[in-house]
Amino acid sequence: MELFAYQFVNRAIAMMFCLAIVAGIVGTYIVVRRQVFIAGGITHASFGGIGIAYFAGFSPTLGALAFAILTALGIELLERKGRIRQDSAVAMLWSAGMAIGLIFMFLTPGYAPNLMGFMFGDILALTNTDVAALAITALLLTICAIIFYRPILYISFDNDFARLTGLPTRSINIITSIVTAISIVLTIKAVGIVLVLSVFTIPQAVASRCCSRSLAHMMAASTLVALLCCMAGLAAAFVADLPVGAVVTVISAIVLIAVVLLKHH
Repeated sequence: MELFAYQFVNRAIAMMFCLAIVAGIVGTYIVVRRQVFIAGGITHASFGGIGIAYFAGFSPTLGALAFAILTALGIELLERKGRIRQDSAVAMLWSAGMAIGLIFMFLTPGYAPNLMGFMFGDILALTNTDVAALAITALLLTICAIIFYRPILYISFDNDFARLTGLPTRSINIITSIVTAISIVLTIKAVGIVLVLSVFTIPQAVASRCCSRSLAHMMAASTLVALLCCMAGLAAAFVADLPVGAVVTVISAIVLIAVVLLKHH
């Protein structure tokens, strides 16, 4: 209980709570839409923005946000206008973003102390601004998921049917890509670029095995699983003095394996 006297512990708990909500909503959407590879491309391409931000001397989070949004829009543009396959567009922007980030990291004079935090997460480096930004995002996502549930449902499972019902599917797809980019970048500080996708995919895999009656049920179940894994990982990491993102990922993977084995038998 003494840990709760420290502000960084309370920030970490609040961050994990908000992360679970964001991952439950956005992660379910990208898993159902089979856009995990796109999310991975956006995540890793954002490293280019981090490198440029360090070189130019402004906030790495803002740099990552800008690059992630541009990558999301770039994937849509290359697929539609450039007639390039979506997986090829993702691979191009993924590798280009990582390469740009690496080049600017090398060009930056001195040492970039927060680089490992962005790659693998640094729960101790979280600020009140980081937590507030993710909390606002989680609240807005929850409200939007409730108000626009039916359009999200249509687009998630059948984009052609959604277009036939009169929904502006192209605009909605662009908006959801931008929202996905923002959500992922805001969680990078907590779990890192390398591990962030685990929180957006593993709880959804667990939820789909246990509760797949509807998209709403899957979002709720994914949020609950993500929350349990994040809190358990946070506690275990503090006790064992290990990186939080890595522990959360391992615990999530163990839960998934256990659920699969139990369902199999």
